[in-house]
Amino acid sequence: MIRPLLKRARRTLTERLDLVLRFYPPYLGAGIRVRHISEDYRHIRVDMPLKLSNQNYVGTHFGGSLYAMVDPFYMLMLLKNLGPEVVVWDKAATIEFKRPGRSTVHADFRLTQDDIDRVWQTLNEQRVYEPVFHIDIRDEAGELVARVEKTLYIRRKEA
Repeated sequence: MIRPLLKRARRTLTERLDLVLRFYPPYLGAGIRVRHISEDYRHIRVDMPLKLSNQNYVGTHFGGSLYAMVDPFYMLMLLKNLGPEVVVWDKAATIEFKRPGRSTVHADFRLTQDDIDRVWQTLNEQRVYEPVFHIDIRDEAGELVARVEKTLYIRRKEA
């Protein structure tokens, strides 16, 4: 009796990724807020105000929190758009800090139809595709605080 309920609850949470991300404990603790998720999972906007829980010793955004706010999104967006026949993992990332974050910062993630078509075209030609995505983290004035480069690993699931 309990197993079917748990299975249905788990499936509902997977289908409602927006709810999971809005209440994800590490995001709540750091003050990271998922502000927008488009219905097709091709645009996500995240922000993070400067709070005591995400400041470093000198009173600016802690670098780990800046990275955490951009970590999973391209992987999740691709999983949602490519479907269950592929494996998508984060493979590598670098973050370059440009200026101290002293106010609310935000990041936008966009996945285009060209991005999705490129994945399928590449997977038809080779076993693995490792696309690179760039994410800018900007402050309230639009100034660049950090730039993140994410490399993903994508392949078809084995039959």
